[in-house]
Amino acid sequence: MSGGAFVRRESAFREQVAGPVEPGRYHLYVSLACPWAHRTLIVRQVQGLAAAVGVTVLDPLRDERGWRFLPDTPDPHEGFRLLAEAYTATDPAYDGRVTVPVLWDTRERRIVNNESAEIIRMLNAWGSGPDLYPVALRDEIDAVNERIYTTVNNGVYRAGFAATQAAYEEAFDTLFASLDWLEERLSGRRWLVGSAADGPTEADWRLFTTLIRFDAVYVTHFRCNLRRIADYPALAGYTRDLFQQPGIAATVDIDHCKRHSFLTHPQLNPSGNVPKGPELDFTAPHGRERLA
Repeated sequence: MSGGAFVRRESAFREQVAGPVEPGRYHLYVSLACPWAHRTLIVRQVQGLAAAVGVTVLDPLRDERGWRFLPDTPDPHEGFRLLAEAYTATDPAYDGRVTVPVLWDTRERRIVNNESAEIIRMLNAWGSGPDLYPVALRDEIDAVNERIYTTVNNGVYRAGFAATQAAYEEAFDTLFASLDWLEERLSGRRWLVGSAADGPTEADWRLFTTLIRFDAVYVTHFRCNLRRIADYPALAGYTRDLFQQPGIAATVDIDHCKRHSFLTHPQLNPSGNVPKGPELDFTAPHGRERLA
């Protein structure tokens, strides 16, 4: 797989930090193209941590050197030019994969954690917003997360980077079986877990980062083309519902998603042409207020 693929691998840095935390001490390095990094931006927003936890957005294009800082958004803490420098600053012997998101400790000048699932749990605990992983719903959230991660979040990459026709078709069929399951589940309820009054949980946000990219990137680039999200009435409305939650639209950048995918996977798109479409309107009414 090329350096642009977001298939999840074992993360190298897994420290946990209990809250409350000192404002300004921790900083996120993210790509707006990456669905795993996108999760952390969403939870940071939902939990009201924008002033306490800084963010630096990396260049959506990457080459053999990996993720790099944009000239107009340089690293504010260490002056890094490449994210790889944060990894070697933390562990000079590190020779693994450089991934986003990264949670950086500005005081100790090292990576705390680079596992998105753990970072969002920490941010959830640090903030003052609604609990996205409430105790009463954890078993159900965990079960839903597992299926969605395996078949949808990672499923699109398994299809896109499959080395054989059989592997592609297996991933493709599993992906759309889960999308059909999700369409049925969300036809009668507003959120994946709990009641409408509970609001979205982390299960919803973890799914959202794949759904919001699906029609613009995965349908064509990864050949996940049986149906678009726009062809699923419940899933399409659900995606718009989440997009329209306070502050979420600002975390979405479809241009970054398209430019990253279509320009950094030459084996999938040797021409390097970036599609102009599709036309997407996530601000249209979602009509899901009536659901329990």
